[in-house]
Amino acid sequence: MVKCKKNSNFDKLSDNYQTKIRLNNLEQTVTAAKEIIKTAPRLSKNSKLFKSIISAIQDKKGEKIVSLDLKKIDEAVADYFILCEARSNIQIKAIAQSIEQKIEEECGERPFHIEFGDTWTLVDYVNIVVHVFKEEQREFYNLEGLWEDAPKSNY
Repeated sequence: MVKCKKNSNFDKLSDNYQTKIRLNNLEQTVTAAKEIIKTAPRLSKNSKLFKSIISAIQDKKGEKIVSLDLKKIDEAVADYFILCEARSNIQIKAIAQSIEQKIEEECGERPFHIEFGDTWTLVDYVNIVVHVFKEEQREFYNLEGLWEDAPKSNY
């Protein structure tokens, strides 16, 4: 029986070629996804979802409510960030639950994801991401500074 000897140079070339094809396909996929995102309908501050989130925060006495309009920032993961402060971990949870309940009742939507924490809770509606902070955590993470190019509105 004759055994074929592997040609390691050929294998390396083949692997490199396959890697280039995979990277090219990935680049095409990313480009297509960016185009879809750019042409997708964008939310506005007048949307029912946006107004209901602000109202839910105000219902639970959230403080220093700010929205950051991220629509013109290519790297942004959402159309808006809405930030607010709470005085205690109990109030943080109450605000997050108020948002979830009010949006489900008024808009028929459930959050994509909720990340509960004692000092920072995130409620993600994909186009709008809500951050509920204790004051110290908000100052530490400084999302307003990180996204300083985004137009800012206070409520």
